[in-house]
Amino acid sequence: MKKLLFLLTTLCYLSLSYAQHTVKGKVVDETGESLIGVNVSEAGTIYGTTTDFEGNYEITVNSPTATLVFSYIGYTKQEVKIESQTEINVTMTEGISLGEIQVVGSRSYNRSTTDSPVAVDVIDVADIASITGKAEVNQVLQYAAPSFNATKQSGSDGADHIDPASLRGLGPDQTLVLINGKRRHQSSLVNVFGTRGRGNSGTDLNAIPASAIKRIEVLRDGASAQYGSDAIAGVINIVLKDKTDGITGGISYGAYSTAVGDGWEEEAGDVLFNVEGKNRLDGEEKSFDGNTMKVDLNYGVGLGDKGGFANFTVEYLSKDRTLRPGWSWRQGYGSAAVDGFNFMVNTAMPLGEKTELYAFGGRNFRDTDAYAFSRGSFADGDNRAVPSLYPNGFTPRITSNIIDGSASVGVRHSLDNGWKIDFNNTYGKNNFHYFIKDSNNASMWDSSPTDFDAGGHSLAQNTTGLDFSKYLEDVASGFNIAFGVEYRTENFEIFAGEEASYALYDTLGVAITNPAVQAVAVDPNGDALPGGSQGFPGYSPSNEVDRSRSNLGLYLDAELNATENWLIGGAIRYEDYSDFGNTFNYKLSSRYKINDNLALRGSVSSGFRAPSLVQIYYNLIFNNIVNGRSVPSLLAANNSTVTKAFGIGQLKEETAFNGSLGFTFDMNGFTATVDGYSISVKDRIVLTDNFDASGLGVGADAAQFFANGVDTKTQGVDIVLNYKKYFGDQKLTVGLAGNINKLEIEKIHNGNLNEFTFFGPFSRAYLEAAAPDYKFGLNLGYSIGKFDAQLSLTQFSEVTIQDFQWVDSPATNQAEADALLEVATDVYEAAMTLDLSLSYELSDKLRLTVGGNNILNKYPTPQFDGWTDQGGFSDSVQMGSDGAYFFGRLGFNF
Repeated sequence: MKKLLFLLTTLCYLSLSYAQHTVKGKVVDETGESLIGVNVSEAGTIYGTTTDFEGNYEITVNSPTATLVFSYIGYTKQEVKIESQTEINVTMTEGISLGEIQVVGSRSYNRSTTDSPVAVDVIDVADIASITGKAEVNQVLQYAAPSFNATKQSGSDGADHIDPASLRGLGPDQTLVLINGKRRHQSSLVNVFGTRGRGNSGTDLNAIPASAIKRIEVLRDGASAQYGSDAIAGVINIVLKDKTDGITGGISYGAYSTAVGDGWEEEAGDVLFNVEGKNRLDGEEKSFDGNTMKVDLNYGVGLGDKGGFANFTVEYLSKDRTLRPGWSWRQGYGSAAVDGFNFMVNTAMPLGEKTELYAFGGRNFRDTDAYAFSRGSFADGDNRAVPSLYPNGFTPRITSNIIDGSASVGVRHSLDNGWKIDFNNTYGKNNFHYFIKDSNNASMWDSSPTDFDAGGHSLAQNTTGLDFSKYLEDVASGFNIAFGVEYRTENFEIFAGEEASYALYDTLGVAITNPAVQAVAVDPNGDALPGGSQGFPGYSPSNEVDRSRSNLGLYLDAELNATENWLIGGAIRYEDYSDFGNTFNYKLSSRYKINDNLALRGSVSSGFRAPSLVQIYYNLIFNNIVNGRSVPSLLAANNSTVTKAFGIGQLKEETAFNGSLGFTFDMNGFTATVDGYSISVKDRIVLTDNFDASGLGVGADAAQFFANGVDTKTQGVDIVLNYKKYFGDQKLTVGLAGNINKLEIEKIHNGNLNEFTFFGPFSRAYLEAAAPDYKFGLNLGYSIGKFDAQLSLTQFSEVTIQDFQWVDSPATNQAEADALLEVATDVYEAAMTLDLSLSYELSDKLRLTVGGNNILNKYPTPQFDGWTDQGGFSDSVQMGSDGAYFFGRLGFNF
């Protein structure tokens, strides 16, 4: 910490003084018409403005020698050196800048987000990351996008390491993620135990460095007809930086307060761990933990003299774990530790006047470390702990090495007749490898190792696409048509760990392969000892999987400006999968401008999501809590004989129907969008509850399955209001972003199986609580000269979930369920968080920011009766369970 303060102080003394300079002017097109909403920014900084309704702008820059950048969808970007001028007028020409990305939700290069027929949020990640302490993409989106929700998990196996996130309360796998408009691969992790998004595999957004991102576009509308599978809830498009003006970066450091208030022991009636930074599992006393350091560097350089560029980003993130109150069986409650390194590149090079070669990709490596549930001592009757290794019991650590790699290469070409062609190939792979530490295999007794290679899983995806588009300005008031083909292959693997991580040993210390002739090892009391590494049992050779599939997609997409005020859009898409068949989907959308300020918009669409390879083939025997005891549980692959024996059918695609209706308003710096939506999903894939499997001879007492288990309906409204005003060198911004959301389970497809065992109230609550009933964020910004201030208030609704008593004593009928509802319903009260950051420009090269997130130190109002699902003093809902975070950042550009 002292070294960091010394570094900050030294850099401050080295900062250079400068003189501010104000420039104003007007931006028009080639016909002399004023252009409204043109982005005008100072190159190499986060500062900028937009033109007003008359095309006028005014901006204060750091130096009279600075460069202004003018950018607008459908027009060629321009860079103009100020050279002490006080007035600069610009004429923009139609065309596509090198490397320009279409706005998500439209395949037209002539469409902006404000005149889109569907709801699109554009989030300036570079701006947010530079003035807040939010180090990861999920954190940025959680507080910037109204219907996006993600909180860090604890005690949830793999979900401790990859945060499950959702849009509009749907599953993590029902939102498609693109990078520069190209499909991103998903994680190989399926959320199984004690987490939101159970039974789903999402895309790991935190594998993408925030410092490499120019902006994030969030399409809050169904888009399967445009982009294919997974786009039921919407699409997140991450646009990478394309700057060419040198080096930008920063050093950030922060930590979480361990203060949680007094009186926990009295309320709990038991000895607790990690209260107010004391009696911690790690043996230390701390006022702050979760210490986080992030170092990011972005370098952009021009290639040639025709607009080529290469942009490189490196990012290092180191975060210690947090520890929060928990009982003796959950001494390690808190979020995981992470050490990660990111590299990302985005580049484009002209190959003549009408052709460009582009490429982007990167690699992310994370070494993560999370505590599992604690094991008691053998003396206290817990034979999961070997006395010679852990006489007082132990808390296993689930650690992992996660590697994400991706590469995308393509060629764009413009024909003389106006057609634009884009040929691309994108490959990505996620590899998740578990290592279990501070553990034991009890059946090995004194000879057990304490560290285990538990194996892991990987998912690879390759997508090849060929796209054609053309804008016909002479058809009506403009017509854009696009069509294309996409071929995708996927491969899912599970690889085994070392024998000691999964095996159950006999009395001779030999792994049991024939239970008929081998006797299970027993403890001195004669009780059978459990096998496998405690905390997370490893994958065995019988779990190994190597499965692939392919699919072919064809689409047609069109947008017609029937008049200057009326836009009509439509899309159809056909996809054929090698493993389950084909689908056909459509979308219709429209926007009508009532006047220059007000427009109505709406859409209807069908959608689908193919069952993932992970959901079809994932299998594992793991320790679960059933009827109050730890029992070996089988998560059976969908194609297994066990699954068929229970009457669970082959997984098929989820189907959806989306409808949305809203309006946009724009006047004198104020913009408003309000969009209502309804999303019905049939045959949604879920992870069932536990069935009795003790008589099946599969080495497990309970079994779970993936099944097309429920139909759901989600309805809600998104509200986004923004106001921006300039007063000379002062700027005021006010933003309100909110989401009201309600998910209902309309039908449970339990067939002949018991409904409460198939998908009981506990699991239903998980599904329904994927998003709060409402979330509103008020963002206030003020800048004057060198000083900036940002304040954010976020209001979360009340959240109701069911606690672990449902798993401890599962209900089998409505009467038992009604009795449990009286005692097992946990209600987290509505709560508000406050974020504040203050920033000062030390020179034209350095900026210092200090602040805090959740500075009022709010937690989900806890029940704290020992039944929370993750074993701590609250569940991971609303703002999460880490508390207040305080940070400092030194940003630089050269």
